[in-house]
Amino acid sequence: MTTLALTVQCPSTRGIVAAIANFLADQGCNLTDSAQFDDAETGNFFMRVSFRSETGADRAALEAAFAEVARTFDMTFAFHDETEKMKVVLMVSRFGHCLNDLLYRWRIGALPIDIVAVISNHMDYQKVVVNHDIPFHCIKVTKANKAEAEAAQMAIIEESGAELVVLARYMQVLSDEMCQKMSGRIINIHHSFLPSFKGANPYKQAFERGVKLIGATSHYVTADLDEGPIIEQDIIRVTHAQSAEDYVSLGRDVEAQVLARAIHAHIHHRVFLNGNKTVVFPASPGSHASERMG
Repeated sequence: MTTLALTVQCPSTRGIVAAIANFLADQGCNLTDSAQFDDAETGNFFMRVSFRSETGADRAALEAAFAEVARTFDMTFAFHDETEKMKVVLMVSRFGHCLNDLLYRWRIGALPIDIVAVISNHMDYQKVVVNHDIPFHCIKVTKANKAEAEAAQMAIIEESGAELVVLARYMQVLSDEMCQKMSGRIINIHHSFLPSFKGANPYKQAFERGVKLIGATSHYVTADLDEGPIIEQDIIRVTHAQSAEDYVSLGRDVEAQVLARAIHAHIHHRVFLNGNKTVVFPASPGSHASERMG
């Protein structure tokens, strides 16, 4: 039996959960996982339900039948086939730790995505990408050709049918136009320190200030640089005994893990935009299992 997921967002009111559960039961569906959140501040309700149809109902039939429930509660909703792999474009510059980590997770099935292309403004990772039988596109970016380069990138994204773009340490600022066109469909990763350091050599700045926590933040890209809705974060402790070079190496590990977790949440439809924030539900049982090891 195919496992499907239903995601719902609507104004909070009485009876939503009962209506969804009753609908699925009436359609011969068995719930396998459920998560919900009622935001008292915004008055928004969010829910994600995984289920299996025991009567053979397909997604199109369920969508059509659910429309009446959705109208009653003014819902935005979608049904998702959890066996379908989301098409993803990766973008990278000269730091390859996130790219290599994602390729490994993809290869063993720990990150069930369909990588349809890798775009870079350098040639450094052409061989490793091509060796994975993934199309590689090198598009140089300068101040003079930025608009043309971005148009070429968008052409690849659209022609490949990509549903998500991942900036795996892609070190170019995207235009406001691209951010708006791909709203909610571009994920970025960057360091995050306490306190925060911007500009050149942030790890060196952090070392000089004796930072004790190195972190990373993954978020949706918006026109406000590095200020989009946060999906995932994590930290690692450092001490006075670590060098500036240690900070960089430890930071790479955190960045790779945080980016992978953010992508995992997005492709399983566990992330809901809630104004400038996100609602991120826990992973369903079995969704972290790999198809193979090594």
